[in-house]
Amino acid sequence: MSDLNNILTSIKAKKYAPVYFLYGDEPYFIDQISDAIENSVLDESERGFNQMVLYGKDAKVDEIIESAKRFPMMAPYQVIIVKEAQHLSSKLTQMESYMENPSATTILVFNFKYKKPDGRTKVFKNIKKNGVVFESKTVYDNQMPNWISGHLKEMGYSIEPKATQMLVEFIGNDLSRISNELEKLTIVHDKSQPITPQAIEENIGFSKDFNNFELRKALGNRDTVKVHRIINYFSENPKDNPIVLTTAQLHSFFVQLLKVHALNDRSPKSVARAAGINPFFVQELLVAVRNYPMKYCSRAIQIIREMDVKSKGVGAIQMPQADLLKETMVKIMAP
Repeated sequence: MSDLNNILTSIKAKKYAPVYFLYGDEPYFIDQISDAIENSVLDESERGFNQMVLYGKDAKVDEIIESAKRFPMMAPYQVIIVKEAQHLSSKLTQMESYMENPSATTILVFNFKYKKPDGRTKVFKNIKKNGVVFESKTVYDNQMPNWISGHLKEMGYSIEPKATQMLVEFIGNDLSRISNELEKLTIVHDKSQPITPQAIEENIGFSKDFNNFELRKALGNRDTVKVHRIINYFSENPKDNPIVLTTAQLHSFFVQLLKVHALNDRSPKSVARAAGINPFFVQELLVAVRNYPMKYCSRAIQIIREMDVKSKGVGAIQMPQADLLKETMVKIMAP
């Protein structure tokens, strides 16, 4: 994230590189840098003659180079953005000469998504030497809470841990979608107050009381009544609560409990680190550890795996998913 912030800070300060090569598996960060250049280098009156967007599927390398060598018209720079540049992967070596001495008045941006260039080539080394190379890495689910809170902090907002967990559970690590939802929230939410689960429910549509996070909590507390209320809600809203997501969440929960069981030091810091959770949720996890000894956790994992197999139609043909979930919960909470 520091590399990303440094690049965006430089762009904001109008300190530009002649070439930006943006690659990797996470399109959100690539678009963030590319959009910053597209929207801020030139003003609206300068863009008509000095800014162009090309696509790797259609663009020819010699045309890109020829355009890059031109001088801007009545503007300090010209901007050329090559989207879907991964389609030019086999032709990058043709740019070797240009990348040795790129034009100082051209800002050439390559959006090279879902692919990694060959770093051993001379053209890539020249780009790295004379321009900016940025690898956009995937943000995994366990990193998402920190990303969400950090993203909101930059905008002057804060969020409660449970609200963060709800977003991660329902959206996963789709940064573009989460960013859009957070933007909607910031429009209607008071900056002086943290974003709450109630705000998530009212403005995005996720139930704060009936979700996989609350199911894990109720299961950990051995709260049979609440577990079955949540399962009934899931059965009435199957599209919003797919069993594959519930299976993954339950499996992850009992794996976390096993990790905590293996700890000698059960201080909040150690438990949070071992389980990969926010310290805010440590006490809930320790309650579940007391309610499920190690052998019960192992048994629960086996039961969840059986549910996963049955949900795919093996050994449980035409069994309703609601019944399958209820059966699984009964087995897990059995003494």
